[in-house]
Order: sequence, then C-alpha cells, then structure tokens
Amino acid sequence: MTHALLRFSDVLEITGDILKVRVPHGLMASGTGAGAAPRLGDLAGITDRFGDTRMAQVINLDGDAVALQVFSGTKGLSTAASVHFLGHPVQVTYSANILGRIFRGTGQPYDGGPDLSADPKLDTGGPSVNPMRRVLASKLVRTDVPMIDVFNALVESQKIPIFSVAGEPYNRLLARIGIQADADIVVFGGLGLIFDDFHFFRKTFEDAGVFSRTVMFVNLAADPVMERLLVPDLALAVAERFAVEEGKRVLVLLTDMTAFADALKEVGIAMEQVPSNRGYTGDLYSQLARRYEKACDFARAGSVTILSVTTMPGDDVTHPVPDNTGYITEGQFYLHDGMIDPFGSLSRLKQHVIGGKTREDHAQIMNTMIRLYSGARDAEQKKAMAFELSDFDEKLLKFGALFRPRFMDIGVSMPLEAALDLSWQTLAECFAPEELLMKQGLIDTYFPARHPRGAVVDDGAARTE
Repeated sequence: MTHALLRFSDVLEITGDILKVRVPHGLMASGTGAGAAPRLGDLAGITDRFGDTRMAQVINLDGDAVALQVFSGTKGLSTAASVHFLGHPVQVTYSANILGRIFRGTGQPYDGGPDLSADPKLDTGGPSVNPMRRVLASKLVRTDVPMIDVFNALVESQKIPIFSVAGEPYNRLLARIGIQADADIVVFGGLGLIFDDFHFFRKTFEDAGVFSRTVMFVNLAADPVMERLLVPDLALAVAERFAVEEGKRVLVLLTDMTAFADALKEVGIAMEQVPSNRGYTGDLYSQLARRYEKACDFARAGSVTILSVTTMPGDDVTHPVPDNTGYITEGQFYLHDGMIDPFGSLSRLKQHVIGGKTREDHAQIMNTMIRLYSGARDAEQKKAMAFELSDFDEKLLKFGALFRPRFMDIGVSMPLEAALDLSWQTLAECFAPEELLMKQGLIDTYFPARHPRGAVVDDGAARTE
C-alpha cells in the first residue's frame, strides 16, 4: 500500500515535547486511509536525520498544521525530521500472557520477559459504555480494610479516589487493597513513580502470591512525562477487555492521578492553550471523566472497578484535581496521619450492599460507631479546654481511644464479619446496652456476653501488620 510510505517533512516548529508538521490541506480532508490522513489520537513515527524513529501521538489538528506529542521527548530533533502516520491510536497487548507482566507507559514490556509482539493488540482510548447498558452496582468488593468494608463499602463498578497528601502511606494502602480485594484480576497503573515505590508494589504483589493475576503499567519519575498520559488508557483498555470477553471482576489501581493532571498541564502550556484554574487546562474535567467513566458492571459479563490516588497539594481539597475528581467519582477515602478519616470519607454506593449483601446488623453498627466516635471527638475537645466531663464523656473517651487503632489504622486487616464482631465487642467494653440507642433485637442477638465480673470476652479477631 503506497500511502503507508507517505512522509511529511515540512516541520513548522518544535516546542517542548510538541512537534508541529504541515500536512497538505487537501490530503487531510480526503481521509485517504491509514498512513496518509492524520486523525486525532493516532500514532505517528518521527524519523530524525540519523534515521532513528520516535513515536508520537496526534493531539491537535488546526488547518494544515498537525501537532504531535513526542513520547520520548524532542531532544536532538530538528526541523529536518520527517513524519509518517500509522493510521491507528496507541495500542496495548492483550492476551492471557500479559498476566504477571510489567509494561512501560508506552505498552512495551519492562520486565525482560518473553516477547509479546505476536500477541493480539487493542486500541486504547475508546468510548465508555453507554450508561443505559450498565448494570446497577450491587456487589460488594471485600478489601479486609475495616474502615472501608464496615463504614464505606467498596462496590463493584465503583470509581473512587483516595484523597491524601505527599508523605502519607497511600501507596501502602493501595497495595494492601490490591492483594486483599475480592477481585479476579488487578490492573495496576503507576504514574511518575519513584523507583522505590515501583519496587514496593512489585515486591508486595509477588510476596503476597497475587502477581500471577496482576498486570502492571509503570511510568517512572525518570521516564518521559508524556508517557504518563498513556498509562491510564493502557490499564483501562486491558481491564475492560478482561471484563467483557472473559467475565472477570477487575480492580484497576491508579497512583497518582495528580501526576496525570500535571502532565496534561505541561502539554497545555506547550500548545499555548489558555490556562484555566491554577494553570490547568480547561478540559481537565472531561479528561479525568474519560478515564473514570470506564468503571462499569457489564451485563452478562464482568466488571471494572477503579480505585485511584489523588494527592492534594497543600492538603487543599479545593485544588483543581481533587475538586474536579469529586464531581466525577462516587465518593472518596480521606487518608490522614496514616488513618482513613471516617468524617471525610464517603462511598455513595454503599447503600446498595450494606444490609442486603452483608449481615443484618451492618447498617446499625456503622451508624452507631460513627455517632459515638463523633461524640468522642467532642469529648476530647471538652477535655482539652478543661471542661468538666460527665461519666458518659469518660466512656466516649475510652471508646475513641479504642476505635482509632482497631478500625482507622490502615495496618489493620480483618474480614468484614470479624470487623462487625469487633465493633460489638468495642461497644460492649465502653457502654451499657441501653446507651447504644440501637434496635433491641440486634442487641439481643449480637451484644457480647459478659463474664460474672463484667469483663467482655476478647475474641482477638483483629490482626495488624
């Protein structure tokens, strides 16, 4: 096919990692086929004067000027370079052979494993599923993290971020969920990771024995920043295919989406786009939504659930990235001081599973524990200001001191039923049954029996790491 040999050498300018080339307007309008007319999102090869080729992606069409985002950077390129278009978007390898493998942000293998060039390829960046064709979220994803399972249950097909700040152990929490979650396949996407974090995820998955059901796409901090924009699309394309074709329950882990947004900002600056809030591009919301809306429970197939990390610069929840993310996702988990904060965290889909898919006491325990912990916080403030404390305040203080290490600490790991039992035990250690203001039938069934001296039996259900 001769059109696949067409090259365009009229390079207009090189700005940052963006190269602009002129393509005859008649050819652009004709759409003569692969390798000729460029299309938004298509791949292109850029050949320098030494014959070396770099990959790029079409990111803008303006008249006869085509803007290309060069993945490996434009260092060493000159206006003497030539461009040929491949006629397809970024592709990723998809087969059973990718399980247990690690790939770069370009989709190329990173682990030195067997060659996968002969395996089937998928186009990335396709549209999300029509909402009218989706199944209503109604299946619990068990994580064995009590602050999630008991208080803000994760539901299949949910998209939910972890809001945190630099320095918090959010990657440790994400890895723990990845190895403990009730999912068939885990697809991990790392954006701008330092090598230590990448090694931590890999070793954690290997040591836990779940690496064989895991696929990793990694862009390191030292890798080209433009490849950071591809990682979510690669991960989600693979996850979607596993869910649709093989009926798998797929959990996608992304860290951190603020790095993705910062990469978008860099592209916007190079393209001289009019900046919006704090320098981010005006399409930040739609760019994030395109990725998050891939979460779906497919009819007569599997599901894709997305759990991401969004770091908040300066712990500012009004920052454009967490602010826009909050409008797209179905809640969030706040991670502060190594603990999941029950007051900032929210799962908007938990009502679809709590009680109906879990134990009958789940909803009452959740509400009672949070109500009493809120009272414990108030009692702590009264104590700090030297106010007189009542007997009930003293009980609340004891409850708060037990609640934090038993439930809020991200190192705590236990099944949902054990966490519910421990909740009843904690209540019994601090309060009389009539002080709980709960349904008497549940108290009669679940409130722990006491020894003759009044001590509550400790079943030792919780374990920490």
